[in-house]
Amino acid sequence: MFDSKVVSMIVQGIGETLYMTCVSTVFGYLLGLPVGVLCAVTDRDGIHPNRVVYRTLDFMINILRSVPFLILLILLIPFTRFVVGKSYGPTGAIVPLVISAAPFIARMVESSLKEVDHGVIEAAQAMGAGNGTIIRRVLLPEARVSLIVGVTIVFGTVLGYSAMAGIVGGGGLGDIAIRYGYYRYQTDIMMVTVFLLVLLTQLFQLAGTGFAAKLDRRHS
Repeated sequence: MFDSKVVSMIVQGIGETLYMTCVSTVFGYLLGLPVGVLCAVTDRDGIHPNRVVYRTLDFMINILRSVPFLILLILLIPFTRFVVGKSYGPTGAIVPLVISAAPFIARMVESSLKEVDHGVIEAAQAMGAGNGTIIRRVLLPEARVSLIVGVTIVFGTVLGYSAMAGIVGGGGLGDIAIRYGYYRYQTDIMMVTVFLLVLLTQLFQLAGTGFAAKLDRRHS
């Protein structure tokens, strides 16, 4: 049986994991959403094709996505220390989490926007709508269901990355699993943390897909 100290530690780990995941997802979207929109707009079939801009953004996204998170986590230690003053703990893990999540988010946003029916876009253009209006009033609203489903995928991905951050003292459930399950061979604590990580992912997945389904029915 777990004593009160272990239970308190696990509760704190849940809070730190949610803090890292939620904050990183929010900032990831602040960076990734505009880039994804710009990619969709400037692509060959976009509303404002620009080969140079698209190729540049596409190259940057591919480079960042190809770097494994653990390597990125270590490479960014000096930058993380410069931004937040330290490279460890939940706050220190947010910087590499955001940088890792942003290109993934940009690609998902781009994919969602490209699913919008071109007929709807052409109708807006025929009525004289500018590119900014089409983005705000057509592309984003029409792709909202896909975008919300994408949020749930991103959340699960960032949650998994946050667990890996425990290797360098990132805090959260991943840190507990590594310190107690790996270094101290306390398999029971490690299994509990793994179960909680899976549970958090599933709960958010259910909430996200349920909300997307309601929006889809309302939209139809």
